[in-house]
This record gives sequence, structure tokens and C-alpha cells, in this order.
Amino acid sequence: MTPIEQIVQQFTPITLKEMEGVELMNRTDTKFVVSLDQLLSILEEVKNTYRVLEVNDIRFSHYETLYYDTDEFLFYTRHHNGKKNRWKIRKRSYVDSAVSFLELKFKSNRGRTQKQRTGIPEIGMELNGDEEKFIGHKAGIDFHLSPQVKNNFTRVTLVEPSLPERITIDLKLSFEWNNILRELKQIVIVEVKQENRNRLSPFLQALKKRHIREESISKYCLGVAMLVPFVKKNNFKEKLIKVNKLESIK
Repeated sequence: MTPIEQIVQQFTPITLKEMEGVELMNRTDTKFVVSLDQLLSILEEVKNTYRVLEVNDIRFSHYETLYYDTDEFLFYTRHHNGKKNRWKIRKRSYVDSAVSFLELKFKSNRGRTQKQRTGIPEIGMELNGDEEKFIGHKAGIDFHLSPQVKNNFTRVTLVEPSLPERITIDLKLSFEWNNILRELKQIVIVEVKQENRNRLSPFLQALKKRHIREESISKYCLGVAMLVPFVKKNNFKEKLIKVNKLESIK
């Protein structure tokens, strides 16, 4: 058992049904990039405050994701350029539960994230007619989208129902584009999801104590910036340097 697995086993579990009130489909998201050692220290500090999602005795859930964009990477470029009111479109398989969804995420100019989704039989590659209709109806997007970056990871979900707040901790990240694979084994992407931003969150306080600052980059944008040679990436340069530095720590 790894040190991360050992500390996660010390958390009190919470079931999906108990977590229903913390779905937070309309929320604020705050992202952070941390090392495995930093994560261990933080988990030790907050283990008596948060509960860990457990489904069928599983606390480490496996996710497979396929992101869609135009051939010119319009969605990525809008994020890179700091544009608000932007979309992210993906298919995601929740491997351990054997369910898949087409998911649409909208980030408003007020910093709020809205998520809509519909069940699909499997991820597949190209969008079919029904999926294109769903995207057109919900997002008003009528231009062609192609499958771009694949992203797999393992997730631990922490919950503090009274705030309400949900923390997703993504480990063992891998990205693939055009048959080019990049694995990140030493870094962790943490996302704090709240109904309204609450700086008194014990997890946020633990991050602040360690001088870990918010990072405005998604897993999709990170994958594109690392793998696609012809896209703009100047605004993500510092984040890429940080990722490469943390990844070099053994």
C-alpha cells in the first residue's frame, strides 16, 4: 500500500447517496497543482475534517476522458487568452461504475461553473447525431468538433457537507494526442468545488499555509499545452515549468 493509499484509508467514508446534497452542478472551482509530498502533508492535516467518497469499497476511482475541440483548438485558445464565458466539451467514463456521459462545462464571466451531461453507452470517438444535437441545444454550438486529447487519471473525492464543499484529487495523470503519450506520476491536480467561495475552508487554509497558489489551468489545457506543438502557450509557460519541475522530483 502506498503512503497516499494509507492516509486515505484513515478518512471516514461517505456514500454517493449521502453526497447527493453536495453535487454542486452550479459552483465555483479553484484549482491547484501540488506534489505528492505536499498532498500527503495536507491529507494528514485535514483527515479528521473531511470524509472520503467510497463506492463499492473503492476510494480510488478511475476515469477515462476524451476532450473535443475544433481543429484550430478554439476552446483551448479562448482559455489560454483569458476569455470568460467559455465551454469545455468531453466524454467521460467512470470506469469503476461502468457508466459514461457526454459532459458540457460552462465557465461564466463571474467565475461560476455550470455542468450539464447526458448518459451515453460508451465514449467512442466521433460525436454522433444525437450527441451533436445535445451540444447544439445546450451550448448553441453548431460547428464541427473533433476528438482531441485523451486524459486518464485516478481520483479521490473528499467531502465536507456542512460547507458544502467537495475536493477532487487527481493522481496518475496521463495525456494522449496524435499517438503521443505523456504521463505525470509526481504531480497532483486538486480542485476545490464550492457553492460559493469560502476562504475559511480547512483545505484552502492548508494550501495557503504551504504557500500553494491557485492555478488557472484545466487538465485539458495542460494536456494540449504539453502535447500540441502549434498552439499558443505563452500564458501557460510558468505553469508548464512548475509541472516539469515537480515531475522531476523523485
